[in-house]
Amino acid sequence: MRARTIRPLLLAMSLALAPTAFAQQPGGQPIERQMTPEQFKAAGLDQLDAQQLANLNAWLNRTLVSETTKAAQTAKKQVEEENRGFLAFGSTEPIVGRIAGEFRGFGSGRSYTLDNGQVWQQVDSASLAGVRKTSPAVKITPSVIGNTWYLSIDGYNTRARVQRVK
Repeated sequence: MRARTIRPLLLAMSLALAPTAFAQQPGGQPIERQMTPEQFKAAGLDQLDAQQLANLNAWLNRTLVSETTKAAQTAKKQVEEENRGFLAFGSTEPIVGRIAGEFRGFGSGRSYTLDNGQVWQQVDSASLAGVRKTSPAVKITPSVIGNTWYLSIDGYNTRARVQRVK
């Protein structure tokens, strides 16, 4: 696995665990400890009684956990979508797009760049000779077993086994 694939995955995993870490700290860090005494007074928080301050801290903690959870879920989805084809996780829906530029048939070892920037390389000997198309529509579907993907060109029954390289 490449380093640039691992880093976003680690970021998403750490963000996913962040709400758990906050939940394990009852009440989190109270606002009066996060601010200097001068900031606390300037915000008018020194005028709150103990119950009001406790209510504010409880609300801030719930909001922090809620927003952190939302951010972790968003980051996880983004990492999964950006890395589909590299790792065996995420959606099993086909990747639909167009080949950027001209398609000249299938051939072992050829690379196919999609309009979304993904690059896929053919890893089998499937052939589709004599075909020339500009920006054809493609569908890349995962196999039922393992991390195998198949690329097909709109209008043709032949498909090639591919692996994502970028």
